Amino acid sequence: MSGIYLHIPFCKQACSYCDFYFVTQTSEREHFVQRLVDDIKSYKNTRFVEEKVNSIYFGGGTPSLLAPAQVEQVLDALNEVFDVASRETTLEMNPDDVTSSFLADIKSLGIDRASMGVQSFDPELLQFMNRAHNSEEARQCLELLSQSDFDTFTVDLIYGNPNQSVKQLKKDVKTLLSFAPPHISAYSLTIEPKTRLGKQVELGRIAPPEDDKVAEHFDIINQLFSSEGIERYEVSNYSVPGKEAIHNSSYWEHENYLGFGPGAHSFWWEDAAERWENEQDLRKYLRGEDHPQKEKLALEQLAEERLMMGLRTRKGVAFEEMESRYNYIFGDRQHAYLKRLVKEQKAMVDDRIILTDKGIKIADAIILDLVTLQ
Repeated sequence: MSGIYLHIPFCKQACSYCDFYFVTQTSEREHFVQRLVDDIKSYKNTRFVEEKVNSIYFGGGTPSLLAPAQVEQVLDALNEVFDVASRETTLEMNPDDVTSSFLADIKSLGIDRASMGVQSFDPELLQFMNRAHNSEEARQCLELLSQSDFDTFTVDLIYGNPNQSVKQLKKDVKTLLSFAPPHISAYSLTIEPKTRLGKQVELGRIAPPEDDKVAEHFDIINQLFSSEGIERYEVSNYSVPGKEAIHNSSYWEHENYLGFGPGAHSFWWEDAAERWENEQDLRKYLRGEDHPQKEKLALEQLAEERLMMGLRTRKGVAFEEMESRYNYIFGDRQHAYLKRLVKEQKAMVDDRIILTDKGIKIADAIILDLVTLQ
C-alpha cells in the first residue's frame, strides 16, 4: 500500500509564495534524471520493495519541464525495481508547458492523472504570485486537458490573497468550474518566512489577509463547489464522488511512502516508524553526497500526527483506530471538550470524530486544544 513521490526541483522562475525546494537553472535536467534513475535502482533487493506501490506522484518544482522521454526513463526504473500496482500516477504541470501532444505523450506512458497549477485566472493576481503563465494560457491549458484522454485531473487554486476581492474570487471559481474539473485543490495563501512574499510582509510592504476575509473566501468556495457536485473531503481538497486523490491519503493515514529527489520526504513504519528528508541541495544530490538523517517517531507523536491529519478530512478519526494502532485513549477532559464541540455544531461524534464545516474552518485550533487536553 506504499506510495512513491518524485521531487523534480526545476522551475522557470520563483513564485512569490512558494517555500518548496527548487532551482531556476534547468540545464541539469538530463543529469538529474540519470541520478534519479540510479537512486531508484539503489533500492533493489531492499526491504522497501516488498510492498506493492499503490500510487506515484511527480511533484516539484515543475515536473512538466521534463521531456516525456525523461518521464519514461523514471517510470521504467520504478517498474524495474518496485512491485508497481499503481491505481494513480500523477504528474504536476504548469499551463505554459502544456500542449496537446505533451498530454498525449505522457498519457501513453501511464500517467493517468494530471495536476494543473493554475492558482488564478486574474492577471493581477498571477503577476502578484509571479507565476510563469498568464490567464489565457491557463484557459487554453484547461481546454486541452478537458478534451484530452485524461479521465481525471486536478487543478490548484489559491484564495485569500492580499487585496483579492470577493468579486475576483467568484470570477476565478466560476471560470474554473466551466471546465468541469473532477478534483480541485484550493489553498488559502500562507505567508512563509523565507519566501519573497514573506519578506515583503516582514518589511511592511504587504499586509497579510485578515482571518475574517479568509474565512469568507472559504465559505464562498465551499458553496460554489458544492453547487456543482464537488465536495470537500479534506480542508484543501474537493472532488466529485470517486475522484478523491489516492496518493494524498498515504500521507494522511500514515501509509508507507518513499521520496526521491532533493528535498523529498519518506516515511516507513514496520516495527518502528521512521521519517527522513533528503537534503535540499541539487548539487549534492547529483554527486550522490546527500545523506538524510532518519528520525525515529514515538507512538505518542504518531498518534498526535494522526489526529492532526485525520481531523482535517471528511472521514475524521475513529476511536478504535486510535486505540488499536496508536495505543491512544481519550481522557475525560477530551471527551468533555468533544461534547462541547458537538453542542456548538463544530463536530459530530459517535464511533469517530468528524469536524463539521463550521469546525473545519478552525481545525488547527480545535486539534491543538484536543491534543493539549490529553
